[in-house]
Amino acid sequence: MEKIQSALAKARAERGSVAAQPDRAAALPARAQTPAPTLDRAAVAAAVASQPGPQADVQAAWDALPALTLSPRTIKRNRIVALSGGRDATGIDMMRTRVLQQMRDNNWRRLAITSPTAACGKSTIALNLAMSLQRQPDLRTMLLELDWRRPSLSRMLGIEKNLHFGQVLAGTAGFADNALRHGDNLAIASNQTPMQDAAELLGSPKVPQILNRMEADYAPDLMIFDTPPMLVTDDMMAFARHVDCVLLVAGAESTSVKEIDICEQELASQTNVMGVVLNKCRYMGASHDYGYYE
Repeated sequence: MEKIQSALAKARAERGSVAAQPDRAAALPARAQTPAPTLDRAAVAAAVASQPGPQADVQAAWDALPALTLSPRTIKRNRIVALSGGRDATGIDMMRTRVLQQMRDNNWRRLAITSPTAACGKSTIALNLAMSLQRQPDLRTMLLELDWRRPSLSRMLGIEKNLHFGQVLAGTAGFADNALRHGDNLAIASNQTPMQDAAELLGSPKVPQILNRMEADYAPDLMIFDTPPMLVTDDMMAFARHVDCVLLVAGAESTSVKEIDICEQELASQTNVMGVVLNKCRYMGASHDYGYYE
């Protein structure tokens, strides 16, 4: 991990950014950079107010979402470790705390999670982060799937209902008909089948209007977007301007420092890069586990 962080720091320094400080692999490394412009919340409120139709009661809107029942076998098979907390969820819970701190400090609400290439585990990270946030009852969280060419959340959660969040952002279906609720405070909207015109839809002018309406109706504290890999298609870059910040998930044995550096530069031109998460790290060393749960 230290070698990767050193290489990343060198790459950032070469392009004039501030080097990140080393930290635990499963958590977020602190980093400083010149922030990109954040979403104008006043503009969001004005856009919502301009839309027709009455505002739904927030609690009633959440209660109306169908409940999601999770299978313990499915949860275990797909490495969803943050559902109940405990020792296995420690790294995710630490990441949750740092994410919340940064988002509250900057008045951010929309977080995208992406990766340079496929198979880095970004959907697993997004899902575990959402489950960790769900365990905080005072927070309302949405997990929204945008990796439409290769959707995976329905499979990972064992969802059989035919959900199409892509149709929600296209304006042809309602959110309430394409989302499920886990507990009282986590809404999950996935895609059951692939979509090939993802970039065109994600770049549509309808998207910010629909996201604003969702925020008005459900008042989520956080919206987590599971987005496509950056270096595979242009889908992520078509959507990046609609979020406040991005987490970049790197695969410990598959992602190169150059790939991370390219993604950081591309993302920084449109939004804020919160940090890099190193995933699939098999050997953490004894210093990361001092028997607290034993």
